Amino acid sequence: MIVMLQTQGLKTLDDIRGFLAGSQGVEIKTLEREVAYAFIAETLRRFGYARLGRTEKGLLRAYVGKVTGLSRAQSARLVARHLAGERLQDRRGAPARPFARRYTPADIRLLAEVDALHGNLSGPATRKLCERAWEVFGDARYERLAGISNGHLYNLRGSQTYQRCRGRVDKTRAVQIRIGERRRPRPEGRPGFLRVDSVHQGDFDGVKGLYHINLVDEVTQFQFVGSVERISEHFLLPVLAALLDAFPFVILGFHSDNGSEYINARVAALLAKLHAEFYPSRARAAPTTTPWPESKNGSVVRLSPRLQPHPWPLCPAGRASPSGSSNRTKPPMSGNQPLVGRERRRHRRSRFE
Repeated sequence: MIVMLQTQGLKTLDDIRGFLAGSQGVEIKTLEREVAYAFIAETLRRFGYARLGRTEKGLLRAYVGKVTGLSRAQSARLVARHLAGERLQDRRGAPARPFARRYTPADIRLLAEVDALHGNLSGPATRKLCERAWEVFGDARYERLAGISNGHLYNLRGSQTYQRCRGRVDKTRAVQIRIGERRRPRPEGRPGFLRVDSVHQGDFDGVKGLYHINLVDEVTQFQFVGSVERISEHFLLPVLAALLDAFPFVILGFHSDNGSEYINARVAALLAKLHAEFYPSRARAAPTTTPWPESKNGSVVRLSPRLQPHPWPLCPAGRASPSGSSNRTKPPMSGNQPLVGRERRRHRRSRFE
């Protein structure tokens, strides 16, 4: 609670003691500096502060601090100044003897002229121009600017004189190019709305593995998987174009996550040729925006022996597989031929045991 108090009714020290006891927990609005100084001086004179005892002086200092809102240290300093016979007033302001200014407004305007002619070069380059103007060409106007430091040069550029000479400078605005539309695809039972995701095969003995591009149709669950050596435009675009061309129906929509391998101008141009809509992943969409390719990644891509150049069944008996699990209980695998039929089903079940 903030209140403004009229303290003229407090005539004795007992009144002040009662006021302090009854104002516990009450927040007093801080007075203006000049008003607070006048109140302190008038109160100290009215109660004869210099003639009071130690306890009464402490009581009066607490009272002054409570009413004015000043801290205990500030109140003590003002009381000491009053006892010394000094008039209480605001001593803030410009110093009586300010530091001499080395660079004049004429130098700042000259710096603005140099920047206007050369297009706001860096600090060292601008300083070198001023140095050459003075030492090589003998232009006396650049005598002081020839020895300016890089840091103070930027200080002069931020001064009001410089800003008035150069006018308003707008900061660089980021160019926002929207690629696709962040919304949920609505196939409404029509095939041609694809979901895409990338799967890294993993590294083996320090050798980078392949990247698999998994495209799944949202309605028919039609799926194509392509592999690339690197996940960059040079490798990705030809494979992506071939996968899109392999689908037996017209491509109407293309949904991907926020990876830069898909959200770029090259992929957007490829989809524009097919007149397909591009749907980047929506922010904070839960639980996931690519459920179909994610599920296919786990059930098809990662479990397919054809897409695993070093599957754990080929490891020697008793040796830990690349995934970190032992293959003693895993079914044997002859050569590099993929498992089929009953062996394939037993192989898939054993991986989840």
